[in-house]
Amino acid sequence: MANLKVPVAPADHSIGDEHAPVTLVEYGDYQCPHCAHAHPIVNALRKHFGKQLRFVFRNFPLTEIHSYAEAAAEAAEFAAAEGHFWEMHDGIFEHQNRLGVPLLKELATKIGLSSAKLDAALESHEYLDRIKSDFMGGVRSGVNGTPTFFINGVRHDGSPEFDDLAEAINSQTLKTDRKRAG
Repeated sequence: MANLKVPVAPADHSIGDEHAPVTLVEYGDYQCPHCAHAHPIVNALRKHFGKQLRFVFRNFPLTEIHSYAEAAAEAAEFAAAEGHFWEMHDGIFEHQNRLGVPLLKELATKIGLSSAKLDAALESHEYLDRIKSDFMGGVRSGVNGTPTFFINGVRHDGSPEFDDLAEAINSQTLKTDRKRAG
């Protein structure tokens, strides 16, 4: 059983209550079809668990097999710098079948960001250090494919389907409730 080696921190892309009893961390690749499949599942889990769940996304682009994964991660980081990470994140996964620089520029414009500034950020690889940091944290945590989920710091080795993830999250919620009561 692998553990998350890099604790969740304020710099992470996080949505949900920071004091939620369960934190779900995903190491994902924007071009990975399995990550695109997991995207609506994560959204359903967030809706299902509400304030009981915080979700964190970290970049793990598999550049040897996904030629646009790194550029997509850079575009998401560019959007994050402007306060629009989740809009870009969701847009990329929702239109993954068209992934490429034209889509990234279209999404940037759609959420009110400059496509010229995105071009410059992609050209200079301004956000690559952040992506590499996420990636190396994943490697140290035992991530070797995407998506990889951690629930309260422990790698979820079960299926990334709703029922399996929900069961694992419920288990963690019960543990947290017992600790608070004890």
